[in-house]
Amino acid sequence: MAAAEERKIVLPGDLIAEGEGYEVGVNVYRDDGRIYSYVVGLASIVDGKVSVTALKGVYVPKRGDVVIGVVREVSITRWLVDINSPYQGILPAIDVFGKRFSADKVNLQDYLKVGDAIIARVASFDRTTDAILTIGGKGLGKIGRGRLEYITPTKIPRLIGKRGSMINLLKKESGCNITIGKNGVILIEGPNGESEELVAELIRKVDREAHVPGLTDRVAEILRSAMKRE
Repeated sequence: MAAAEERKIVLPGDLIAEGEGYEVGVNVYRDDGRIYSYVVGLASIVDGKVSVTALKGVYVPKRGDVVIGVVREVSITRWLVDINSPYQGILPAIDVFGKRFSADKVNLQDYLKVGDAIIARVASFDRTTDAILTIGGKGLGKIGRGRLEYITPTKIPRLIGKRGSMINLLKKESGCNITIGKNGVILIEGPNGESEELVAELIRKVDREAHVPGLTDRVAEILRSAMKRE
């Protein structure tokens, strides 16, 4: 009899347990003596009952994704980064300093400290360990200014819009530079705090009303009205 590790994240169709003696709980199904997940969530087995707690809109890392994260811990060889996911991001020191990196000679906090935000790319991920990040590449690295806003990761396509209609509207009318992380974290860099706050409010509106028709037109009206008042 075999079972998945307690509180392990699973995707739809993932095998959670197999063998006799298990009871089917919520968000799972049995097929030929095996129990699988219906949803993205955290699998658990309690008193023989197999269940999955659904994680609505959760971000599961994918190799190549650009993400925005915040440093939560610094060790002697790596940074641990909150990437708005059940998984942590790991940025190895060797990615920043190269193969000649020596923990005896470099204090990682001199480069990135707890609370610093970064734009990174997912270098590797296989769901058995945390995501390995890299900041080697154009547009990646430590964030120097601006503010972060969080939305449901699955609503990123609505924020972008058809052929970039929504995101281009926000950029053009507000004068802000907007960087979108696949993990639902948005960097807003504007000419002033008021512009950044306006864009943040509209991003939250997109998050709440992504399903509502005519959203782009309403956002455009709010933006243009606000810009006229300035």
